[in-house]
Formats: sequence, structure tokens, C-alpha cells
Amino acid sequence: MSEKAQNTAGTDAVGADTTEGAVSGTRDRAPSRRALLGWGGAGLALGAVAAGGAVAAVRTESDAVPAADSGAAVPFHGVHQAGIATAVQDRLHFAAFDVTTKDRAELIALLKEWTRAAERMTAGHAVGDGAYGGLAEAPPDDTGEALGLKPSRLTLTIGFGPSLFAKGRFGLEDRRPEALVDLPKFPGDNLDAARSGGDLCIQACADDPQVAVHAIRNLARIGMGRTAIRWSQLGFGKTSSTTPDAQTPRNMMGFKDGTRNISGTDTAALDKHVWVGEKDKAGWMTGGSYLVARRIRMHIETWDRTGLQEQEDVFGRDKGEGAPVGKAKERDEPFLKAMLPTAHVRLAHPDSNDGATILRRGYSFTDGTDGLGRLDAGLFFLAYQRDVRKAFIPLQRRLAAHDALNEYIQHVGSAHFAVPPGVRDKDDWWGRALFS
Repeated sequence: MSEKAQNTAGTDAVGADTTEGAVSGTRDRAPSRRALLGWGGAGLALGAVAAGGAVAAVRTESDAVPAADSGAAVPFHGVHQAGIATAVQDRLHFAAFDVTTKDRAELIALLKEWTRAAERMTAGHAVGDGAYGGLAEAPPDDTGEALGLKPSRLTLTIGFGPSLFAKGRFGLEDRRPEALVDLPKFPGDNLDAARSGGDLCIQACADDPQVAVHAIRNLARIGMGRTAIRWSQLGFGKTSSTTPDAQTPRNMMGFKDGTRNISGTDTAALDKHVWVGEKDKAGWMTGGSYLVARRIRMHIETWDRTGLQEQEDVFGRDKGEGAPVGKAKERDEPFLKAMLPTAHVRLAHPDSNDGATILRRGYSFTDGTDGLGRLDAGLFFLAYQRDVRKAFIPLQRRLAAHDALNEYIQHVGSAHFAVPPGVRDKDDWWGRALFS
């Protein structure tokens, strides 16, 4: 018999990842000499620096040369935060933080410092005055492991957890959005408190893993004494397609999942399903979104001993092409009734969920083995939506109750964050509207 595990994650027909329509803004200042030296004299974007004072930020929705190949920078400033509808990068470092300071002014100061650092790192610059050349007695402003590396489409996206709004902490209890609910316990959940929750989160995505890790490391260093990392997750192998006509990446089970993601150029779908509108009661969230992060362990050894036909029945797709049951291509419109009632695709499709749609940015992970020698691997599920009460929660309840995939997976970590709108210009900062 298969080992029992519960709760499904990959919502096949819901979610997307492509390019954000962000607008590039100017940086606080031109990069210092030490920051430029960090590029090792290779001439990377030095012409752009000479002409405009910053590494060129490239839009990725219709470039002749794909941003993933160019190593270009994604614009940091814009109406929405980058890293949501932005074309999905190859690597992830996600971190949830506890705020350790009790001083509201210190928290605000930290968010301002983080914003300035994020501006520089996403543009390919070192933090502050760089990793070397300063006072020998003082720690450098930057840890240095990204020196000489391209921006690699680094995006940094911040979110605020429900606990940040607790009464008696920072005077934000009346500012908590109604949509920022505590997620319910779903059937089959086996959540580890040490891998769940958090006051703040930072999602770092890049095409170079060292660039993503460098970003989280430096933000954690800047926050020392005011924040502490609660938990973090490295991810590889994006599990969502980047454009509507791209091949969908495969998950750790070898299947394509989430083929019907929202396109980053589909502004109507993004406005309807992802971005918080102007009429929302939490006005400071206009242009923002809500993020659900779920660490989903896959029982790899059990799955690998399961017959091919059963595997395909579980997903409702063939393993070779990724086509729905009875269809030829992965993006062919599925005939849901041709699938088993417990098939993942059938249960996750918007037509089975009153049109509920989310935007996916999940990644695969492997974190060594457990005490029994089994691979600790699975899906780090990231989903953005306008309101979890109308999207993720009802969808997950349906999947948790009926999905055949539950036998092979289990949700072991969970968090929910309010992701504020983007930083408009060099005078703006992460969460400014919340604290105004």
C-alpha cells in the first residue's frame, strides 16, 4: 500500500507567471567606485552607467534576447512589486522573519533600509559602499559573494504576516486587511510551527542561486537586532510556465502541473484575480496582492514505485506530453468528465471551483534526507491572489477532501502574507502606505 499523505498543492488550472509591467525608476545615487569595481572590469553595463548612472533595467515581456540569457536587471520601481507577475526566474530563496524590535520607529527605519538595499541589489550593485575598500576595523556594507555576477533578473518581494498586526505591537491592529485571515487547518495538514508563519517575508528570485542567496543574506544582516529569520526555503526548477506558449516545467513527480497560469501580459486577468483594487477597505493594499506559501513534501519513494497508469490517472494528464486525458497537447482544453473524479486537474480547474483562479510561482526543493533515509523533497508552493477567502481556501478545501494526489504528498509548512503595492520612486519605501 502507498504511504498515506494528505492535501494537495499544485493547482493545475490556476495561476501564472510572466512579466510585470513595472516602470524603471532612478536609484538613490550612482554606484560607488567600489561597487563598479565589483564587476571585475568586465565592462558589464558600464556604458549604461556612464550614460545614465545605473545598470540598464530590461523589460522582459517582448525582448529579442530573453532576459534569462542576458542576465539583465528587472525594474524595481513600479505600481506593483516585481516578482509577482514577472517572468519566473530559475532559482528561489524565500525567508520569513520575526520582528524582534518592539519600537515602531525602528521597524520603519528597517523597511526604509531594506528598500534602499533592494534597489541596489536588483540593479546589480553592491549594498552601500560595497564589500571592500572601507575601514579595516568595520564590517563592509556588502557581504561580497555576488561581486562580479550579473543582476540575473533578481526580484525582491516583501510581505506582511498577520502577526505583525497583533494588538500592542506596532499600532497596526486597525490596519489589518480583512483578507489577511489566519489560514484554517485543512484535512491532512501536518504543519511544523518552525516552518510556518512570520511577521515579514522576502521572496528573492533570480536566475543565479548565488545572487538570490546574497540578497537574503544581506537583508538579514541589515535587520540584525531588529529581525531574525524564522525559517527559509531554497528552491530550484520553477514549476510554472513563464509565458502562455512556453513549455511547462515538470515537478519532482515528473509531471507538468499548472499549465493554465495567468499571463503577466493579461492585465484584465491580473486585475480580476491578483491585484487588490481601489475599492478595497484596506486602501494601503491597492495594487498589492495576497501570498500563500506552502511547503509540500512529496513521498518520492512511494511515488516512484507507483505504476505509470496510476500516476497519469492521479494527475489527469499523460506523463510524456502533459496533455489532459484524451487530448494531444498540454494546453489543449481539458475534458474534465473524461478524467477520474479524483484527478488533480479536474478538481483544480476553475470550472470546478466557481472560477477561482490564482497566480502560481512554485519551485521544487530537495533538503537532504530524513532520519529514515527518505528524500526530503517536494514543492514550495507560492500563490498570489486578490483574496484567499475566494481563491486558495475554497480550492484547497476541495483538493484536501478529494484529490488522489493526497496519498503522495503532505503539507508541512504554511504562511499567509499581505504583499503591498510597489515602490513608486526613490522617495518611496516598502510598506509606506501602511504606516502613513
